[in-house]
Amino acid sequence: MTVRTRFAPSPTGVLHVGGARTALFCWLYARHCGGSFILRIEDTDRERSTQASVDSILEAMAWLGLDYDEGPHYQTERMALYQMQIERLLEKGAAYHCYCSRERIEALRAEQRTRGEKPRYDGRCRELTAPPADAAEPVIRFRNPDEGDVVVNDLIRGAMVFSNQELDDLVIARPDGTPTYNFTVVVDDLDMEITHVIRGDDHINNTPRQLNILAALGGAKPQYAHVPMILGADGQRLSKRHGAVSVLQFREDGFLPEALLNYLVRLGWSHGDQEIFTVAELISLFDISNVNRAASVFDYDKLLWLSQHYIKQADTGRLAVALREHLKQADLDADDGPELSDVVEVQRERARTLVEMAEKSGFAFRNFETYEATAARKHLKPAAVEPLRIARSGLEALPEWTAEAIHEAVVSAAEAGGVKLGKLAQPLRIAVTGTAMSPSIDKTLWLAGRARTLARIDAAIDFIEGGGAALDSDQGVS
Repeated sequence: MTVRTRFAPSPTGVLHVGGARTALFCWLYARHCGGSFILRIEDTDRERSTQASVDSILEAMAWLGLDYDEGPHYQTERMALYQMQIERLLEKGAAYHCYCSRERIEALRAEQRTRGEKPRYDGRCRELTAPPADAAEPVIRFRNPDEGDVVVNDLIRGAMVFSNQELDDLVIARPDGTPTYNFTVVVDDLDMEITHVIRGDDHINNTPRQLNILAALGGAKPQYAHVPMILGADGQRLSKRHGAVSVLQFREDGFLPEALLNYLVRLGWSHGDQEIFTVAELISLFDISNVNRAASVFDYDKLLWLSQHYIKQADTGRLAVALREHLKQADLDADDGPELSDVVEVQRERARTLVEMAEKSGFAFRNFETYEATAARKHLKPAAVEPLRIARSGLEALPEWTAEAIHEAVVSAAEAGGVKLGKLAQPLRIAVTGTAMSPSIDKTLWLAGRARTLARIDAAIDFIEGGGAALDSDQGVS
């Protein structure tokens, strides 16, 4: 048997991390088994489905590297197939027209709830041989078996048994003829020869209904695996209130796709104590039956840890290209500063995301208007003026602006000024970056460049000699 999995999002919004994890599990299992991964766009909800959502989903899949072997297939382009299968069910008596009004159905459900019963259709139209005199446009219902059980041998949860007496006659086509979700899914899985349906556990109650429809169509039963939900730190289902849940938002937040993939696969699946996996390792090791039954908690700090690991390991040129975009988003001109590859090499050990890298590197691309107050009070004191002057003179005289030469100049200036290296490095750092935190002083000044460094030392000396007056907000520190 050739394994065939599918990911079937509805284009009513962006691809979220829960859907992305499901897609990843489907993709990995197909790749692990040497099978096929199919992408299907379930766009029959015409009121809510949009092309923008389709484009966003495809973009997110491409960014994650989840390539598909077939598709994308669009359900709106398969209506003839659905209609043909509905006619088959009607002809064999496995489906029927239901003329009950919406008002009657709502009243029926209200009565059942009042009696403490599970709301379900009562089968009033099952045996009709002709439409009632006042009949409106009917829906089409599937004639669910009255007896027996549906057994789902779930690859994650084990055997699950559902009584047919608990399942009502599902609507499979609306009055306008459009098929419903539970029907189109079955027809598509049958037509596309899907062998493994891997999806979220919110679909568990749909599975026995779909299996009954599949049996009526004469199709082979696929294997099912229902993946547990992802929770926020508060134990509630992951949602917008927990932060970035859209896949493309993680890209905007400066994460690398391999970091997000590595993190998502560990939400419910493990291989011993191993935390970091290459894609090749995941394909080799992944088995859907090893996914845990319990829900997983999204840990943003863990994702940041993984992100920093991948930033440390990633190709410099690739990071430089991505960093340019994040500098642009921060209103920083990437061409008005050091080479981006140099920025990457200096900052990759200190940044957990590319957004952080851009923020931490801002001093090298634009002026700042004020110093960090606590740092300035502590280090920009009169005693720092003379060492700063000595350092400025030595830095200005350097024949080449390299980190090595800068280091030697700062060490020499500290010795000449009679201060320890730290007593000069910190005032220099604050003078050039405005803050007390930056890379090593030689790398910091190297990234800032000679002109900016000298001008900012001058401004810091003026600041100290002026009694610590605030910087001119119009001019800032150049």
